[in-house]
Amino acid sequence: MKQGIHPEYHKVVFRDTSTGFMFLSGSTRTSDETVEFEGETYPVINVEISSDSHPFYTGRQKFVDSGGRV
Repeated sequence: MKQGIHPEYHKVVFRDTSTGFMFLSGSTRTSDETVEFEGETYPVINVEISSDSHPFYTGRQKFVDSGGRV
């Protein structure tokens, strides 16, 4: 592989804003906001949908009107 062209991965916590579910993963994104997760402090990235809230995984469906409101 060519040196110096690949982004660096960092451990970050992704937080589902609709359910509060959090999981740790590697990402090239980072954040100034931090959260404590399993005894360690990590940058946190807020997401709107995760496996904890997506209808495919939960079996529940949310209806959204044309304005994007639930």
